[in-house]
Amino acid sequence: MKYRAVFLAGAAAGYVLGTRAGQERYEQIKRLSRRVAENPTVQEAAGVLRAQAGEFAGTARQKVGDKVQTVSGKVQEKVPGIRRTDHSTPAGTADRSGHAAHPGDEPADIT
Repeated sequence: MKYRAVFLAGAAAGYVLGTRAGQERYEQIKRLSRRVAENPTVQEAAGVLRAQAGEFAGTARQKVGDKVQTVSGKVQEKVPGIRRTDHSTPAGTADRSGHAAHPGDEPADIT
């Protein structure tokens, strides 16, 4: 019980002292971060990074698309009856849920 009382007293003292110094330090960090964010060099670097991220995303999108095409081709070779190569649903075929693409159309038989 003695240790608990000492711990609570220390925690209370630390909290009081921390809140007094904490607000001042928080404002100091806030001012510094605002100056850094508004720095023209930092703004320029952020623009370059955004452009590089856009290029990277485009390259990744292309690679994923190529991989999907490859895998799709392999699946079509191994599973008889699959003939579609795109993601659209042409008239007279079923969508992924098995429903006809247009009212009155029957689902395609893929077996």
